[in-house]
Amino acid sequence: MHKTGKIISVAIAAAIFACAAVSAQQITKFGVVDTAKVYNAYFRSSSAVRNYDKKKAEYQQEINTRTQELRDLQQKKLDYQAAGDDANALRVESDITKKTEYLNEYTNAKNVELATMQKSLQNSDEFYKKLYSVLAKIAESGGYSMILSLQQDNAILWYSSSVDVTEQVITELGNN
Repeated sequence: MHKTGKIISVAIAAAIFACAAVSAQQITKFGVVDTAKVYNAYFRSSSAVRNYDKKKAEYQQEINTRTQELRDLQQKKLDYQAAGDDANALRVESDITKKTEYLNEYTNAKNVELATMQKSLQNSDEFYKKLYSVLAKIAESGGYSMILSLQQDNAILWYSSSVDVTEQVITELGNN
């Protein structure tokens, strides 16, 4: 009985170990990456990004200047209204309307220009080749099955072929 108990204990331990090994294989480890942060860190020193940042700062300075000008005109209008000078208040209000329209058009145009520049920077094939290579290396060495992007909903940047069940799904669908 002593020997039988030992065999049963070893069998139970082996079964538990086997179950643990099987369940460990079924655990999928996911990783996420903030691609925008990686992108900014990677290109921080490039001339294209410096040019983008320079233009962005110039446009913002122009917007700030025009916004302050509108505030000053608004105050001037209030001063004219308080003094009962409706003719000058109307003239200033007309200037405010024109300058506000110009500022809106300027802001929209510059935002489109900046978005185009940024998209051009982000679509760099060289960057993405390096990014995917580094992601694969990190994922494989870290035991990740999948790396997801924080910027895009459900965007899988890298995945282990071990989690791909496509062929199994095709086979099962073919059997039905």
